[in-house]
Amino acid sequence: MASVQIFVDGLSWACLIIGSVFSVIGGIGILRFPDFYTRMHAAGITDTMGAGFILLGLILQAGPTLVAVKLLLIGVFLFFTSPTSTHAVAQAALSSGLEPLLGKRGGRSSKR
Repeated sequence: MASVQIFVDGLSWACLIIGSVFSVIGGIGILRFPDFYTRMHAAGITDTMGAGFILLGLILQAGPTLVAVKLLLIGVFLFFTSPTSTHAVAQAALSSGLEPLLGKRGGRSSKR
């Protein structure tokens, strides 16, 4: 029984570390990416993957309790609202006239 608890603790810590790494990388992306749309992508990854893994790690730590159910509901809410809100904000920016920064990267040019 103790080995199962050690395995769950290890899996929980792995999820917490992976979620933290996604959050830090997304935060760096928000600061470093050149335009609004790429920054929105970094923010979406931070919300969905970072928070998702952190919530999964917390659910594993909570065990089969009411706290785990509440964390699961928060995760489901974030899973549906984060990508939707990111898409809505990007679509609003595009319809208001904010053009994506298209440069000469990867051999393709935006000007034809």
